[in-house]
Amino acid sequence: MIKKRCSWCGDDPLYVAYHDEEWGVPVFDDQMLFEFLILETFQAGLSWITVLRKRENFRKAFDHFDYNKVAKYNEGKITSLLQDVGIIRNKLKVRAAVTNAQAFIKIQEEFGSFSDYIWGFIDGKPIKNTIKDMSQIPANTPLSDTLSADLKKRGFKFVGTTVVYAHMQATGMVNDHVVDCFRYHEV
Repeated sequence: MIKKRCSWCGDDPLYVAYHDEEWGVPVFDDQMLFEFLILETFQAGLSWITVLRKRENFRKAFDHFDYNKVAKYNEGKITSLLQDVGIIRNKLKVRAAVTNAQAFIKIQEEFGSFSDYIWGFIDGKPIKNTIKDMSQIPANTPLSDTLSADLKKRGFKFVGTTVVYAHMQATGMVNDHVVDCFRYHEV
């Protein structure tokens, strides 16, 4: 029996695995939330598959997304990242990763965890949409507008409302699998 999937993942094995195993699964672990946040910020203006193909390189380059280490990156480390052909070498995004790690830690200090902060916007429960066709999936919502504005107020960079909504989808804050996708009821 062939599984029905969201059409966006096509038949690329990496994309299919990401769709089947990760996208839309609720994430409450701060380390994973930070990883997705950084990857989503690097994705801004690019396709997700571009970032996904470089994910392992990002993990190595950014100390497995250890936000405590990333927050302390100095100019030497930033320069070495900008020379790393395995990642997306955008100076503003690399610097934003450091800034975002610092802001991430401040949120942890204030809320106990980044997870408590971000999931607090939806009372800790995923929003389950009823998408029948991929064309119905929004690029942003009033909630992602609110969350984006709050993150920016707290010093985060590259967290526009579209990036934030993609983060919400990836980390399961919102279930945007189409209703006839086999993952819709699983997540």
